[in-house]
Amino acid sequence: MGSEFAVFLRLGFDHIADLRAWDHILFIVALSAGYGFAHGRQLLVLVTAFTVGHSLTLLLATLRLVSVSAAVVEPLIAATILATAAFNLTEARTRPDPLELPRGTRRVLYAMALCFGLIHGLGFSSFLRALLGQEEAITVPLLAFNLGLEAGQLVILAVILLATHLAVRVARVPRTRWITLLSGSACLAALFLLAGHIAA
Repeated sequence: MGSEFAVFLRLGFDHIADLRAWDHILFIVALSAGYGFAHGRQLLVLVTAFTVGHSLTLLLATLRLVSVSAAVVEPLIAATILATAAFNLTEARTRPDPLELPRGTRRVLYAMALCFGLIHGLGFSSFLRALLGQEEAITVPLLAFNLGLEAGQLVILAVILLATHLAVRVARVPRTRWITLLSGSACLAALFLLAGHIAA
């Protein structure tokens, strides 16, 4: 059991942190753009909403209670990146600091993270189901894989927060410009992904 747990833990970590399949990384970049170490509470709520969403559909889809074709899920994942980045670009013009967002706007953002997490969970489940094949005992692999995803997500977040700190606090890049750089890049990459999925 211990060996199986470790294997799926590593597979979950490697899946979300895989630079060759960077759509999930790109979403986390867009989701956390502009947040720094001083925004811990707001970022925690945001990331928790995303985690709850993708954990729920990962569970349901792995148990085969929900089934959505990868041909539908993959373009939707690209669309979540595009929508999140566009939200950032719109808000950054007037409120570059996440602490300045009105309560209602923050709630909309948290709801977006939850809903988009549901979509990403379907993407995670396709990969996990391919690994499991016809295996019946999925409790340990499912738990380990999900924990691996969370560990990978935290590492990605730590890297983004450090980069933001260095850019905004050390290099004195205006926060608005930094958010625009991250979100604009995410927008372009998401459009490229979306076009590729539509053309396929």
